[in-house]
Amino acid sequence: MSAKAKRILYGVLAVVLAAVIGGCLYLNSLMPIITGYAAKNLASAVFVSGREAADVEALDLHFSFIQYTRNTVDYENRTVTSRFLWAKSTAVFREGWGVTLLRGKTVEQLKADRFPLPPAERIAERLQTGDSALRARLDPIARAVVDDHAYNGTAFAFVVLHKGAVVAEHYGKGITAETPLLSWSMGKSFVNALAGIMARDSLVDIHAPMDIPEWQADGRKDITLNDLLQMQGGLEWNEDYGNRSDVNLMLHREQDMGRFALLKPLERKPGTHWYYSSGSTNIVMRYLRGRFPSDTAFLSYIRERLFMPLGIWNACFEPDMSGTPVGSSYLYVTARDFARFGEMYLEDGCVEGERILPEGWVEYTSTPASDSQGCYGAFFWLNRGHTFPDVPEDMFSCQGHDGQEIIIIPSKDLVAVFLGYSPKPGRVMDFNGVIRDVLAEL
Repeated sequence: MSAKAKRILYGVLAVVLAAVIGGCLYLNSLMPIITGYAAKNLASAVFVSGREAADVEALDLHFSFIQYTRNTVDYENRTVTSRFLWAKSTAVFREGWGVTLLRGKTVEQLKADRFPLPPAERIAERLQTGDSALRARLDPIARAVVDDHAYNGTAFAFVVLHKGAVVAEHYGKGITAETPLLSWSMGKSFVNALAGIMARDSLVDIHAPMDIPEWQADGRKDITLNDLLQMQGGLEWNEDYGNRSDVNLMLHREQDMGRFALLKPLERKPGTHWYYSSGSTNIVMRYLRGRFPSDTAFLSYIRERLFMPLGIWNACFEPDMSGTPVGSSYLYVTARDFARFGEMYLEDGCVEGERILPEGWVEYTSTPASDSQGCYGAFFWLNRGHTFPDVPEDMFSCQGHDGQEIIIIPSKDLVAVFLGYSPKPGRVMDFNGVIRDVLAEL
């Protein structure tokens, strides 16, 4: 072989080697996301929702690299360990706290790190059954949504309230009215409610600059809770779920998710640019947590001031390793609980005549953020831009990553809840079509 040919060969081998090394380094950076996603979501589905592990692996975890993880469920210690190639992650269930993805501590250290919450007293069911004739007309739609997948996607639960009463309700295999199910980003709307309650209690001022020490030396010192609630904080953020993005790193690698997000640099002037950011919600939750002396005191406040008035007794708002509930993503309550939450917003922040949210809070929530093109209020989505073309414009909603929805339509006195697994892009449920068909029967 000539010297020139050897140089070419060595050059090609060097490029190939560099590509292999680069690929391995990138793959290694994905390992916390791959194994962390599998461990966290499988553990919550099994130990919080009571689902069968095999069903979760076959549906919820059957995509991308996640489907190739090897998962071990330890029912005695209530942990899940997920392995992929050379990496592994473990998620731990603790009574009252739910599941936390283990980062930087042992299982024993994490379990010793939090005092157990006292068990919540079961609350009597508050929802009434609606008109039997209307229920009969809507039942085929409910069964089509859940049993027949007629509107695409996979629904575990479907509930419709009309004038405050249940007029449609159906559940999939292994799911009942008692099953707590994952909110994904619908949890953001519960953070909206919590911020409103704390504002009513004079614990926060949503229009004042936030006293976050890390922000005081630059333009971030001007960011308000209102800016974050409207997704207009101006911080650098990448919400792409398909790669090594900020949201994936935050949820699957970080011990303190809110701190990870608040350390991002300022990219735009606060209040001027809309960009959807799960990091913003976790900054808000961390900030609200800071108004209390302990994690237990904070969770007790959430239970007593938000969940109990709604009749929600078994809520599980799962925390990160720092102890702060992951407001962006990890709330577990039942389908009826989600419906009651929507009903509170339909009733201008009141529950059975008792005011829970401040006067004017629902109007504030459903007012478009200045740069959102009418699509977003304050941790709620809006239909001002006719995203749902066959649904009234006054609709506002809570939306989750895998097709979870609470749809609130004041003009129709209607709340609809969808829970399940309807991921983008090809399996998204036709929510517009379902609501269109429900409205046609009213």
